[in-house]
Amino acid sequence: MKIKEVKASIIKDSRKKKTIQVEVKTEQGLFKSSSPSGKSRGKYEKPYYIQNIEHDINMINKSDFSNLNFSKFSDLKKIEKAFFGKLGSNSVISLELSLLKALAREGEKQLWEIINPKARKFPYPVGNCIGGGLHTKSLKNKKPDFQEFLIIPKSKNFFENVFLMGKAHELIGKELEVRKVKGKLNDENAWSTSLDNEEVLEIMKKIKEELEFQVGKRIDIGIDVAASSFFTGLIYHYKNKKKRLTQKKQINYILDIIDKYYIDYMEDPLEEKDFSGFAKLKYSSVRIRPTNIIVGDDLTVSNLERFKKSLKMKSINAIILKPNQIGSLIEIFRIVKLAKKFNIKTIMSHRSGETLDNSLADLAFGFSCDYIKTGIIGEEREVKLKRMIEIEKNF
Repeated sequence: MKIKEVKASIIKDSRKKKTIQVEVKTEQGLFKSSSPSGKSRGKYEKPYYIQNIEHDINMINKSDFSNLNFSKFSDLKKIEKAFFGKLGSNSVISLELSLLKALAREGEKQLWEIINPKARKFPYPVGNCIGGGLHTKSLKNKKPDFQEFLIIPKSKNFFENVFLMGKAHELIGKELEVRKVKGKLNDENAWSTSLDNEEVLEIMKKIKEELEFQVGKRIDIGIDVAASSFFTGLIYHYKNKKKRLTQKKQINYILDIIDKYYIDYMEDPLEEKDFSGFAKLKYSSVRIRPTNIIVGDDLTVSNLERFKKSLKMKSINAIILKPNQIGSLIEIFRIVKLAKKFNIKTIMSHRSGETLDNSLADLAFGFSCDYIKTGIIGEEREVKLKRMIEIEKNF
């Protein structure tokens, strides 16, 4: 593939914050990619930029790509070697995605086919219905301490699952309005509320049961606890309702919630360094609810070495994949390969500050992920769901 020009520039994400866009020009056309940003970031994530976004843009724009021999996915190693320590994670991922899009067009293929032409597995969508934590502003000086309350339809048809997510979001909004506790939409277009965690879960459970009865399909409830955001050294400090929990009490509280509200997806239930605590929780949770998965995000930050540690300590049975956490699609590939070997579920995930780039769908499908976490409504979320539906229509 002959590269004519590579150009980086600044665009705005869904929170109106600056992020990077990279354009690759070849004889086949112009191919653009951009990276999101997270407000709730794990301590061990790679930096988005080296020094700042302007530095990375200048580095890309002054680099010569004319002699780059790029013909397959594994050639991304050349990019990662050339720019190691010179570009941040957002910049590398945007560059890599644009190169893959250009390569796909040259070979008259879809982006996902460059990753795995034999891919056939469609992930289940994970959608954020009610928000709390760092992503959400308070309503009447209150909000849930947990960051995301998730709905996960389990129909075999992706299009139907997207419809069911949208219906759940709508019904939950109406329920909050009836109770006079509905606020504005947050960063991910989930509802804000003054309710506490368990009051929210009562609503989630009610809507889950109503929809399951109506459509005859399984619908799971999930939670992104984002526990690091309210961990204060030795104690989990809840504000709504106020309580202070030790690690042991936090584990017991999470187990009670899994059992009481039929939770099948539990993300970051403990702080981001507590591999042993995750292991204790996972060991007990499968006995309470065998269908539940304990998901690492801040714990693992799409980092192969941290994932290996989680495997050694048996901390998790599912892992979030956010390409811009690590700045390497090659490392994402290695994590996925290892996850499949050890039967660990994979979740390709968006960030709270998103762009209109729909590559996440191709990545989730190409890597044969078990789930894709995109949000439910809003242009930046829906474009990824529409892309997955488009892929589904071609089979």
